[in-house]
Amino acid sequence: MKGLVMSSMLMAGLLTGCAVNQKEEVAPEVQPWSVDRFADIEVLRYEVPAFEELPLAQKELIYYLTEAAQWGRDILWDQNCRFNLPIRNICEAIYMNYQGDKTDAQWKAFEQYMKQIWFANGIHHHYSSAKFNPEFTQEWFEAQINQLPETVKNEELQQNLALPDLMRAIFDPAFMAIKTNQADGVDLIATSANNYYEGVTQKEVENYYARLKNPKDLTPVMYGLNSKMVKEKGKLVEKTYKVGGLYSPAIEKIVFWLEKASAVAENAKQKASIDALIQYYRSGDLKDFDNYSILWVEDLQSRVDFINGFIESYGDPLGLRGAWESIVNFKDSANTARTEIISSNAQWFEDRSPVDARFRKPVVKGVTAKVITAAILAGDSYPSTPIGINLPNSNWIRAQHGSKSVSIDNITAAYDAAAQGNGFGEEFMWSEAEIEQAKQYAHYVDNVHTDLHECLGHASGQLLPGVDPDALKAYGSTLEEARADIFALYYMADPKLVELGVMLNADAYKAGYYQQMMNGLMTQLVRIKPGDNLEEAHMRNRALIAYWTLALAKEDADKDGSEPALCFAKRDGKTYVKINDYDKLRTYFAKILGELQRIKSEGDFEAGRMLVETYGVKVDPELHKEVLERYQSLHIAPYKGFVNPRYELVKDADGKVTDVKIIYGSETYPEQMLRYSKDYSVL
Repeated sequence: MKGLVMSSMLMAGLLTGCAVNQKEEVAPEVQPWSVDRFADIEVLRYEVPAFEELPLAQKELIYYLTEAAQWGRDILWDQNCRFNLPIRNICEAIYMNYQGDKTDAQWKAFEQYMKQIWFANGIHHHYSSAKFNPEFTQEWFEAQINQLPETVKNEELQQNLALPDLMRAIFDPAFMAIKTNQADGVDLIATSANNYYEGVTQKEVENYYARLKNPKDLTPVMYGLNSKMVKEKGKLVEKTYKVGGLYSPAIEKIVFWLEKASAVAENAKQKASIDALIQYYRSGDLKDFDNYSILWVEDLQSRVDFINGFIESYGDPLGLRGAWESIVNFKDSANTARTEIISSNAQWFEDRSPVDARFRKPVVKGVTAKVITAAILAGDSYPSTPIGINLPNSNWIRAQHGSKSVSIDNITAAYDAAAQGNGFGEEFMWSEAEIEQAKQYAHYVDNVHTDLHECLGHASGQLLPGVDPDALKAYGSTLEEARADIFALYYMADPKLVELGVMLNADAYKAGYYQQMMNGLMTQLVRIKPGDNLEEAHMRNRALIAYWTLALAKEDADKDGSEPALCFAKRDGKTYVKINDYDKLRTYFAKILGELQRIKSEGDFEAGRMLVETYGVKVDPELHKEVLERYQSLHIAPYKGFVNPRYELVKDADGKVTDVKIIYGSETYPEQMLRYSKDYSVL
């Protein structure tokens, strides 16, 4: 508990002063490419460059894989909260049948709520995990239900849970308040609204899996990845996601389209991996998932690739159960050279990592990386999506068979286009030097950071024999992201990257260092509400690194009376981040990486818990207030996501596929969401 008290004190105490200079403020420009804008969200379009130039067989394969991707949507909605699907159904019925005044404040508030839950795949914010607070009244909402046509009302209410329960889920702030609770010292399952567990406690779940795990098993499955845990007749039971099991109607549709994809696979290896995924969906056996993962990671020749299944476990407070997601993509050959250079030198980086030699991999196997073009985003990767991926997550498969890392170029390009001229750098960066650095190098260096994070960071290091991969429990996701991030930060400044032609020059990395420290210390706070702590794993990771670095810099400065390498600085009543010594920052990153790797390799839960709680959770309320006020003046949405393009098969008179058309701009954001609910809902 001492760590909880110390963290807020540390952040307040580390607001040390530095010398100041002047900055000219620049007004933000209007962003003309938005599809939609509401609450804290901006919805964009992304392009799929070179799709039209692909061979017909590859385009047809992408079409079938995109269909398989879209059928998993309802699974994720239900995983996020058991009330999500019935609430979506009744809200969409109101949205489509409303005949009243659409300038009315109640309707406007409802329209925003509808768009928010579409974006979040449920009633909780996609990033903060807090439940949305509707600004329309319960009386107005109930009146809209009563005004629905009888056939619509009867159909929706028959499928829904009891109406009073739905009303409580929407309007009672204390009920189902947070999707994934990460607060220290409470039952994380009992206090989380997600639908991975029912009627069980955190202790029961931890004991259940502790009994299943065998420390001598060198190839353990990822226990709990594809199931919901419930209590039946006093016993814990796993309800497996599979054909014939939980979510069967949706999984059967996914399998149908995967079978079509298998029939047009590019080669035998790709076909084998798709068939193995189908087998896993049918059996629900996690050994089958491991077999699929091995075949998938060893398929290196196919241009078209995809992820599809129960993968990332950030939504589970215990980091066990995988949210359903999919991304279909194809290799961007022109931009892959950078990642291939990095992956081909993986052993060099591993051998020189500033961690204890016991924790390094003697032989780095199968690290591959590429730049991809996303063709479709789905499930937990839609509408908000990652910009980089490193899979599989199984530690032993990574060690024995390797991993695939990707950077999604067309998504980062869309983000960068949306950020041009928005005034963010001018408002928050310390001086013209940092602004100019960002203009010259930020986009490129950010991509290098993603490459290093996904390709080498996650793939680096090893567990000591007998260490449970889940030993860090609720803190595992945050600590793993921090470990990958700090690995990337440490090596961004290494002369080896310039020698390899990966980094543009010896100073370009500084743009990345500044952005990372500014984000972790200050600007990511625009994503949370006043009074909230940091909950999301990536936000905690960034704060942990930045505030730990800040503490190390202050400690050194206090010892010798020098100017700290990193500090907060004040000018004209505003707070800025100032870096005085980039080289020294790298020495701090080495120290942080060494300790984070030790914690993972040894499974040191208590040390990991203390680090996260000390540096990664608490927020300085005064700094937070200032950042929010400054950010609000820029009129920038802190979160962005996307609408997908549409794909259509073109057939001749005999029914033979002759082409696949990609269609941009045919749908608004609400139109796409309503079409998905109409065309891809079976649960």
